[in-house]
Amino acid sequence: MAVLEKKIDFALVFGVKNANPNGDPLSGNMPRTTIDGVGELSDVCLKRKIRDRLQEAGEKIFVQSDENRIDEYKTLKDRAVSELKDAMNDAKKLTEKACKTWIDVRAFGQLFAYKGEGKGAGVSVGIRGPVTIQSAFSHDPVNVTSIQITKSVSGEGDGTKKASDTMGMKHRVDFGLYVTFGSINPQLATKTGFSYEDAQKIKQSLLHIFDNDASSARPEGSMEVIQLYWWEHSSKSGQYSSAKVHGSLQVELKESVKKPQSIDDYTISIKTLDGLKPEVLTY
Repeated sequence: MAVLEKKIDFALVFGVKNANPNGDPLSGNMPRTTIDGVGELSDVCLKRKIRDRLQEAGEKIFVQSDENRIDEYKTLKDRAVSELKDAMNDAKKLTEKACKTWIDVRAFGQLFAYKGEGKGAGVSVGIRGPVTIQSAFSHDPVNVTSIQITKSVSGEGDGTKKASDTMGMKHRVDFGLYVTFGSINPQLATKTGFSYEDAQKIKQSLLHIFDNDASSARPEGSMEVIQLYWWEHSSKSGQYSSAKVHGSLQVELKESVKKPQSIDDYTISIKTLDGLKPEVLTY
C-alpha cells in the first residue's frame, strides 16, 4: 500500500443523551467537565474506541483492552516481546516491524521501553504516529444528574442482611452536543508506513465509533454520531492550517433556545475555504 501523501483534517460531531460518556475517576466517575461546566471526553477515551472498532474490523491492534483481548498476551510487554522478539535489540528494526504489524502503532505511535536478554540489552523506542485527535468538548455547559442506587441482593455475608456496599451512585449527562477535531500528518505517515487505505479505515472507525460500545453508563442509542467532516488537502503541507480548517466548522445554538435538549436546537454549517471542501458523512 502506498504511503499517505496528502494532509487530512477531520471533525466529529456527536450527541450524548442520558449517558456518562467518559467518567472521571478523580471525581467519583462523574462525567468529565471543565471548570466552566463544559462536557469533555479525553483523547485517550476516543482512541480506545477507535482501536476497538478497528479490531472488530479485523485489524491487528497492539493496545488491546482487557475485555476485548483476542490473543493470549496479558500485558503489552508480553505482546511486544513475543511479536517483536527478533527486533528487541534493534531500534530501527523494531520500529519497522511494529508499524507493519499493528495499525494503531503506525496510526497513533507507541512507546516501546522493554529490557532484552542479557546485561545491558533492551530497547527504548518512541514512535510518533501521524494521526492526532483532540479531546472532545460540548458546545455548551452540560447538566449532570446524579442518582443513588441500591442493590437488591447481598453481595457478601450470610445473606440475612444487605452488606455495606449496597449503596452506590450513577451519573449522567442529560444532553450535550460534543465536537472533536483531528489531523493526519503525511510527513509522519512516511515514517510509520501509514497509508491512504489506513486513513479510510480510521474514517470508518470514527463514523461507527459508538457501535458495540454500550454499557450501563452508556445505554444503546445514548451516544450518536451526528456528522463526520473529512477534509483531504491537495499536498503534504495542506492548503490551510489545521486550526483554520477546524475553525471553518460552525456550531451555533439557535437564538430561541435557552437550554439545548437535542441536536435540533443547533445549526451546523461550514465556512467556505477556496479549493478545500469536506466530505460530510452521516451514519
